[in-house]
Amino acid sequence: MTYKIKFGTDGWRGKIAEDYTFANLRRCTQGFANYLKTTYSPEQVQQGVVVGGDKRFGAEDFTTAVAEVLAGNDIPVHFCGAGTPTPVISYSVVARKAIAAINITASHNPPADNGFKVRDQFGGAIAPAGLKQIEAAIPDSLADVLRLRFDDAVARGSVQLFDPKPAYIAQLDRLIDLQPIRDAGLTVVVDDMWGNGAGWLSELLAGGSTKVIEIHAERNPIFPEMQRPEPIPPNVDAGLAAGVANNADCVCIMDGDADRCGFGDEHGEFVNQLRVFGLLVMYLLDVRGERGPIVKTLSTTSMLEKLGERFGVPVYQTGVGFKYIAPKMMEVDALIGGEESGGYAFHGHVPERDGILANLFLLDLLVQTGLKPTQLLDRLFDMVGGPHYYDRIDTRLPSNEFKAEAKARLDAVQPETIGGLRCTDKITVDGYKFVLEDGGWLLVRFSGTEPLIRVYCETTHGDKVPAILADGMKMAGLTIDS
Repeated sequence: MTYKIKFGTDGWRGKIAEDYTFANLRRCTQGFANYLKTTYSPEQVQQGVVVGGDKRFGAEDFTTAVAEVLAGNDIPVHFCGAGTPTPVISYSVVARKAIAAINITASHNPPADNGFKVRDQFGGAIAPAGLKQIEAAIPDSLADVLRLRFDDAVARGSVQLFDPKPAYIAQLDRLIDLQPIRDAGLTVVVDDMWGNGAGWLSELLAGGSTKVIEIHAERNPIFPEMQRPEPIPPNVDAGLAAGVANNADCVCIMDGDADRCGFGDEHGEFVNQLRVFGLLVMYLLDVRGERGPIVKTLSTTSMLEKLGERFGVPVYQTGVGFKYIAPKMMEVDALIGGEESGGYAFHGHVPERDGILANLFLLDLLVQTGLKPTQLLDRLFDMVGGPHYYDRIDTRLPSNEFKAEAKARLDAVQPETIGGLRCTDKITVDGYKFVLEDGGWLLVRFSGTEPLIRVYCETTHGDKVPAILADGMKMAGLTIDS
């Protein structure tokens, strides 16, 4: 039976050599080529597709395979190759006036995985309807895949090699003044998580009194000292420890493809990604004085509604994933869009997560206010009525039948209280979200990229977090130990 390629929360991902094979990758690329040729005019298709990828195992060969299929379909290729950060690939679509991008990355997945992300002419994620069209256009047989050998494609000009860095750095210069950060005398530890972000912050902040110390900056696709290159504990523990050892003012963290941002304070304590989202919104609204809508997934912080009310800007909630966020950002001309997993996109840029720019904005927040990270959190909490507490439990699906069974249970449940707090609403837009009396929430949701069920919560009652999560696990038919 032909392997069925399905796009999840952000593209197609699979285990290398099991389902992520050259044959399936070429089929997937042919499907995208078919989609482009039926969706856009021949003149638009000739604007070409940007192709790049991360530093995972086989990245060079996988990106080359993609380029060969596009070239075989007479679609020009702008090729920046492996080792290019995801936000740089996305911005290159705009800078090169291309029609789309293919990015070979599994982002923060485990080492054995790789992936296939697609982006539109704005550098943003393609909406769910478009992804369905791509899936439907993927051929079952390699006999229907067109290819032109890479060297021949380069010789013919069908594949153009380019350096994406200058255009992206010029874009950063339009979005932020880096000189005050360079001259601030900060000590910044940067954890690159063995990925695509290596060297970027050091280069951007060189030439002043600020000192940048990078760790995990080499290429190592098995990702030592972490379970996976996802910027949350325990994966960030080594980076946070390096912050303490170097008496750093903060720790800036990027995931494997540099589209997500993690952050540590001056004591080497992790600042969770919901609080980072709050800090970034506070920075844009309060420090920079900008105004515009906020777009958030239903799995992220309720602090944003409170900030939106305080500063008079609307807040829009979407399903999980940038395939929902990016179109909504374009629709409402958003100031910022983001999600629970640490991905944030910004106005005037591309509607795509950018871990490089997010970390630069956080550093600028420190510099412009003269406050330490813990003091900035106090300032944020003063604006939103006190601290907000968050946690998440990820559980591998116990069996093939479990997902249907859990959905049936969650469809039926109507709890009066969760973790001792009154439940005021149930939202089933993407998973099962239960709104709590304090404005907090519990969300039970199946991952769109891995065989996982996630149980998350946020509340103003820090002592109730374990009980809220335990109730969420119970409603899904799980126990904490499962």
